[in-house]
Amino acid sequence: MTDLERLKALLDSDRVKLGVHIRKMNSPGSPVYSAWENIWPAGMILVGSFLGTALVHFYLGAAILGVGCWWWLAKVLPRIKDGVFERSAAFALTSETHFDALWAKGILSLYSKQDDGSELAAAMRDDWREFARRLMPRTEEETG
Repeated sequence: MTDLERLKALLDSDRVKLGVHIRKMNSPGSPVYSAWENIWPAGMILVGSFLGTALVHFYLGAAILGVGCWWWLAKVLPRIKDGVFERSAAFALTSETHFDALWAKGILSLYSKQDDGSELAAAMRDDWREFARRLMPRTEEETG
């Protein structure tokens, strides 16, 4: 069993939780960044506000802007965050090379709450392989 397979088994059993730095992954240049999902809602709000101001009155434009900002923060942003997390996790868990690259940049972290109540965490400075091995030791067949 490879270290990544061991980690996937821990994640599937909910013994370990994966953390993703959303801001770094939702930036241009990231392998999971989608400009369209970030630009169209804000653009729609601004265009609506400008049209409301130009065609009716300043107060309508301000109201559209206010409601649009609320919609962005309450409805759109959580969906974007969840999507970036899911795409990042899927990308990272496809190969050890991807996982290592994201780990080295400080984008990923691991967390586990033990049965005795203690908590373990691993981030960029720690070795994720050692973290996974500590939580799921190698079997006798693997050590051979």
